[in-house]
Amino acid sequence: MLESRFDEDEDRSSAPQALGEIGLQRFAPYLMNRIMGRYNASLQTQLAEAGLSTAKMRVLAVLATRGGLMVNELSVHCVIEQSTMSRTLTAMLDEGLIRREEDERDSRARRIHLTDQGRELFETMWPYMSDATEHLFAGIDAQEREAFVATLTRILKNIRKHPV
Repeated sequence: MLESRFDEDEDRSSAPQALGEIGLQRFAPYLMNRIMGRYNASLQTQLAEAGLSTAKMRVLAVLATRGGLMVNELSVHCVIEQSTMSRTLTAMLDEGLIRREEDERDSRARRIHLTDQGRELFETMWPYMSDATEHLFAGIDAQEREAFVATLTRILKNIRKHPV
């Protein structure tokens, strides 16, 4: 029998609602997946023209804001499995978009940084990403947007497995 990770927080006297009772349009994980799927799809033309995959674009975006990450940290921030991340980074190294540098504290570890070419490519793509984001928030005022982002941040904190 499967046990819920949240049993200790739940009132055991009430059974959880079935998905059919909640409905997909009120089931947050479904909505989040749909939103991210549409967001990524809205960028596919520009990504393809730039020779980028969604994974490569995530790496560029994360490194543009948080440079010098180790592969495991980058995997967490990009939400990409480590095996996929390794292949993505190998391709990006070959394309001259990133470089690996020895960690100052551990000579066995390598930190990943954007090259000038990688940063330039990210800066070329950022307006498309920004436009796609603004499209997501069309008709939503600044206060609602801030509240939504704050809620997402709390949700991420609730489910976080890694300190980063």
